[in-house]
Amino acid sequence: HVETLFNGTLALAGRDQETTGFAWWAGNARLINLSGKLLGAHVAHAGLIVFWAGAMNLFEVAHFVPEKPMYEQGLILLPHLATLGWGVGPGGEVIDTFPYFVSGVLHLISSAVLGFGGIYHALLGPETLEESFPFFGYVWKDRNKMTTILGIHLILLGIGAFLLVLKALYFGGVYDTWAPGGGDVKRITNLTLSPSVIFGYLLKSPFGGEG
Repeated sequence: HVETLFNGTLALAGRDQETTGFAWWAGNARLINLSGKLLGAHVAHAGLIVFWAGAMNLFEVAHFVPEKPMYEQGLILLPHLATLGWGVGPGGEVIDTFPYFVSGVLHLISSAVLGFGGIYHALLGPETLEESFPFFGYVWKDRNKMTTILGIHLILLGIGAFLLVLKALYFGGVYDTWAPGGGDVKRITNLTLSPSVIFGYLLKSPFGGEG
């Protein structure tokens, strides 16, 4: 038996150590059998992540110095937005930071929506979803439901990846570091569909020796 720090006066019924077998620091493990509360935890977690992205995005925009390269400024988010072609002019120069500002604001708005959703499901919504919303309910031993949930997540990730493909092909293109004149934003016109080329990247040196 391992003693753990636990204040029974602060526990919520059905979610304390005596009921679930998990202490407070076990995190979402306490909510294994409470699908509604677990959904709230997931949504709130997503809200925190998106909030960080939006806040850090705006922080970098506020401190961005156009005359200095991004790598000298310690930026971690704006370079990724620049690779998507937003705000970048000829020669790879950032000429407009407004798209970066919009990105940060949209992330903050999204984080607020996710935050309210997480609070609702964590505090006000049904503790379990099986009765009220059978489609979103689940039983951990139901392998079909578990694989369905996994499949839905993978499909959504695939859609997100395909949106990047559409951006590169039709909606402005992406930044090409190898373009003449120090790089430029280009639309992809000759799409590579060869599996040998695509999966060949997995076999190349991770240290950049082969492009």
